[in-house]
Formats: sequence, structure tokens, C-alpha cells
Amino acid sequence: MDVFGTVLIVASLVAIVVAAVSYWGSGNAYRGIGRGDLGMEREPARAARPGPATQAEAREEIKQMLEAKSARLRARGEPPLDVEAELRALTGGSAQHDPALREEVRQHVIARNARLRRQGKEPLDVEAEVERQMRTLGA
Repeated sequence: MDVFGTVLIVASLVAIVVAAVSYWGSGNAYRGIGRGDLGMEREPARAARPGPATQAEAREEIKQMLEAKSARLRARGEPPLDVEAELRALTGGSAQHDPALREEVRQHVIARNARLRRQGKEPLDVEAEVERQMRTLGA
């Protein structure tokens, strides 16, 4: 019975040492879980504004979805969608016709100009900057 107790204590001490070594040796492996290309916490690989090729692809995919929706409506006996009008409404910049958004952008540009003047810098052309920001917003 005395040997069993000794073996149990030695086995427990060896297990503790092995666990400690594996814990310290695997630090980076566990920190890397959830990271990488498929992880949730990663930096975007592209710029926020898609390029012309990406925009053309997106426009074509939207058109295909609208055509499919129109086909489903026809199959149910309902009037089909005007695909081109819907496409213009979705991609043509509905924000361009939103005067509240345009006015809000204008107020931001005016506030930026006030800060630039206080810093002794040249102010921006308000109309040109509003147009630029509306384009950036997809308007």
C-alpha cells in the first residue's frame, strides 16, 4: 500500500509538469484560434470603396436577382417588375434625391471649413465637396 501512494504522488507530479510545459509551449497556438482569413476579427483586405469592376459585377447580380423576382411574380399571375426601373432605383443613387442627406453633408462640409479656417488652412469648395461625398456615399 505504501508503494501505491508513492506511485500516485510521482504520477501526479509528472502530470503537473507535463501540463505546465504544454501550457507554456502552446501559448501562441491558442491565441491564434479564430484569427486568419476565415476569422471574425480581421482587418478588411480591400478598400472600403469597391472598384469599377466590382461595381459592375454587383450591378449585374442585382439585375439577375430582380429578373428572378419578376419571373416569380409572373409565375404567380402577378404583374412583372420593371427590372430596369428597379435597378435604377437600387443602384442609381436614391440618396441623390434625398434633400435631407444632402443638407446634412453640406452642414458637415461647412463645419469642416470652419475648422480649416481656424487652423489657417484653405477652406474647401462647399458644392464640390458635397458632390464628392455624395458620390462616396453611393448617391
